Amino acid sequence: MGSLIKLKNIKSPFFQQIQQKNFHTTTSLMEIRKLSRLRVVDNSEIGRQAMTEGKPPRVIHVYNKKSVGMIGDKVMVAIKGQKKKGILVGLKQIQNPKVPKFDTNNIVLIDDNGTPLGNRIQVPIPMILRTILKERTQAKGADYTKLLGIASKFV
Repeated sequence: MGSLIKLKNIKSPFFQQIQQKNFHTTTSLMEIRKLSRLRVVDNSEIGRQAMTEGKPPRVIHVYNKKSVGMIGDKVMVAIKGQKKKGILVGLKQIQNPKVPKFDTNNIVLIDDNGTPLGNRIQVPIPMILRTILKERTQAKGADYTKLLGIASKFV
């Protein structure tokens, strides 16, 4: 126990500066929860404006029981002062073995009945999303197959 040094007892000016500025030393979570930042990957007008201004959308609500977003889940986001719904199409967090891991958390904006706001998705989306969205289309009644139609590349 004597070899462990507490951060409060360190007299280094670097650590004193960190303590004064309330600098967070914890790692960031890679899962989609409330207030997570996302990247809009379709060419919708509101999505393009928000991404060029440097104000990405933030998650308000995740529509599942665990409140942690997985690929294919529907989320509500705050974007440019408005509430919009979207589908998660690529995540940083570790997924099932057949789902690829992405560098950013990607979303495609949709309206209430499931049709996408844009007419093209600019990044590749996972193949497993086809089966996930087809199951949800039959179960929920909303038409998510249009989202698969505007995708140009699958991984």
